[in-house]
Amino acid sequence: MFQETIINYYKQQVQSAEKQWQHFSKLVNTYSFLRLFVIAMAIFAIYQSVQSESVFLTEVCILLSMLAFAWLVSKQAVVDKEKEFYSRLKKVNENELDSICHNKNFYNDGADYQDDEHIYTSDLDIFGKGSLFHLLNRSATAAGNEKLAGWLKQRAATSEILQRQLALKELAEHKDWLQQYKARLLFAKDDKENEVAKLFLYLKEPEESFHPFLKKYLKVSPWLLLTFAFAGYLIPALIIPAALIGVINSIIVMANSVKINKADRFIGKASKTFYNYSETFKVVEQQHFKAEYLVSLSLIKNKIQGHAFHKKIKELSSLSNKLEYRLNIFVGPVLNFLFAWDVKQLIAIDRWTEENTTTVEQAFDDLSTIEALASLCSLHTNYPNWSFPEIAEESAYTYTAVNLGHPLIPVDKRVFNDFTLENDFKVDIITGSNMAGKSTFLRTLGINAVLALAGAPVCAQKLKVSNMLIFTYMRIKDSLNEGTSTFKAELNRLKLLLKTLQTNEKVYFMIDEMLRGTNSVDKYLGSKAIIEQLISQRAVGIVATHDLQIARLEEKYPDYVRNFYFDIHIINNEMLFDYKIKKGECKTFNAAILLKQLGIRFETEEI
Repeated sequence: MFQETIINYYKQQVQSAEKQWQHFSKLVNTYSFLRLFVIAMAIFAIYQSVQSESVFLTEVCILLSMLAFAWLVSKQAVVDKEKEFYSRLKKVNENELDSICHNKNFYNDGADYQDDEHIYTSDLDIFGKGSLFHLLNRSATAAGNEKLAGWLKQRAATSEILQRQLALKELAEHKDWLQQYKARLLFAKDDKENEVAKLFLYLKEPEESFHPFLKKYLKVSPWLLLTFAFAGYLIPALIIPAALIGVINSIIVMANSVKINKADRFIGKASKTFYNYSETFKVVEQQHFKAEYLVSLSLIKNKIQGHAFHKKIKELSSLSNKLEYRLNIFVGPVLNFLFAWDVKQLIAIDRWTEENTTTVEQAFDDLSTIEALASLCSLHTNYPNWSFPEIAEESAYTYTAVNLGHPLIPVDKRVFNDFTLENDFKVDIITGSNMAGKSTFLRTLGINAVLALAGAPVCAQKLKVSNMLIFTYMRIKDSLNEGTSTFKAELNRLKLLLKTLQTNEKVYFMIDEMLRGTNSVDKYLGSKAIIEQLISQRAVGIVATHDLQIARLEEKYPDYVRNFYFDIHIINNEMLFDYKIKKGECKTFNAAILLKQLGIRFETEEI
């Protein structure tokens, strides 16, 4: 029922955005027609005025035609922006439907953040195609992607987790605003040049210095030139000083060409990008937030104090646009001759950077924070039956879950399990047949812990978890390039686990079939020794294994080791899995059935 409600909401948003898009499309066509009409009427009027041999009337017709045409161009530009906005709004709502109904998402899947050396991200499918990052990511900017990836790679402090939870709950109450915010920022998804990163580099460049006299000269020279030029109609000799001023202006521009080209390299051709960012900042600044995590952002605090950042970035957009006039071979030389245009814009840009250097990076960082929050909020909005976890603060370890499921498994195939570790120190051994669900259960525990410690809702009816460092030992890979065998790779992972345990952090390990790269005897003895070493260090975690002898450690350490299992039901020589975790040791295995199905004779022996 809850799922149907949010799906219907997105469908209504798509329909509304489509209707608005069609409305503005018609307006664009209307203004295009009017522009052609104005051109046609201007030609007719000018022709008639020329025929009447009225110079004054001809000049009036030309002036009025230019004004009318310019007005229509400006109006169409506004309408074009609205049309583009509703096109994006439609796309972001369609994307939410695709995410819920088809597990698709047009945002970045985070493949660039994959790292086999990380303590859990590779084993838990945090990044890459079909990953957790791909499920929840709604970040269009490079910085937003980095921020979200950072939150998934490293747990937050408990206080920050709780603040993020409150922020997500507030954002979910403003679904319309959130969709508009994502639509405003969608342009950045295709920003291959990463104009913001180039701006940051420019801000770190040494400030350009201009002599005070030059600044004063550039303020008065246009007036002097125009005055001499108009006066030249009466006194032709005054054309000479006007031309001289123009030549001096051109020389000044050429003398500063290196500085101008550097500014153009960093922030040139970015006017539209900065304008789009200004619109996004404006949307954020106009929204009234209550959650402390949102209100504490400098972007919001500055707005409360009356300093709207969107106006500053819009000013930079205007400066960038003016700098680009130089590329017009008909306009650029004239502007530089009359006003030393390029240098005037460079001075204005340097003044802007001097005034805003301290606030720019923080403002864009705040924007990336909101993007990361919007990403986490997508889970809360799209899956309202998921819950926000409680963060346990007891001294021991807690991981207590009711109806815990794997968020990346389709809901029609997802199996839910309960699990209880309440303020205790335990090593849990899970045995079971192949394909019975051991590995998936470990990943279910791990991936939900990652969500919980990032501040996000989890795929569970209820979850209480300690703020602990997750460490996984699952998908161990060899490397031919590095000359690393599977066994050597396992030893490296084990070494990293032991090193991690030596820190003062609370570590929860998850091991899936350790030492698989050696013979069965060494595998058992080595696994047993490792688990006993972990017990001696009062380490806490969970181990999945096919080796029943490992389960007998419960007899030796009854107060520390617990046994769980996943089993199968065999009916008419067919295997049925329920993927439900149970207490105790597994008694039913499926190797014999699988081999017999291949026509291989299989004889069992007493263990």
